[in-house]
Amino acid sequence: MKRNASAIWEGGIKEGGGSISTQSGVLESVPYGFNTRFEDEPGTNPEELLGAAHAGCFSMALSLMLGEAGITPDRIHTKAAVNLRKAGDGFEINAVHLDVEVSAPGADEADFRRVAEQAKANCPVSKVLNADITMEARLKR
Repeated sequence: MKRNASAIWEGGIKEGGGSISTQSGVLESVPYGFNTRFEDEPGTNPEELLGAAHAGCFSMALSLMLGEAGITPDRIHTKAAVNLRKAGDGFEINAVHLDVEVSAPGADEADFRRVAEQAKANCPVSKVLNADITMEARLKR
């Protein structure tokens, strides 16, 4: 299975701009630029898109693994904070922090924590990242 996305960039780094599109059409020529990535201008950037991908991937993996452990979650809410930092002559994504809250009445806390750690380590996006991945996981009953 392959999924596709594309980006177009025109101009120099600060005055130029680009757009991002996805195969599904959910994102179609969504603008991004220096000001949306390194300043506080509204718009998207690669880090928030990576964060959305990681949060979605992790949530699905957690749902699957909880189900395999006999726990049916009512709701999984995951936030992913992607850290971009200056490194040498460029930048790097060095860390992602997952903040997850799960509503699963009757779930055992120890089982939940064990499964959440497994999902963090084994979701496909976690596996592809060369970053320190940390997590705060809360079970809401």
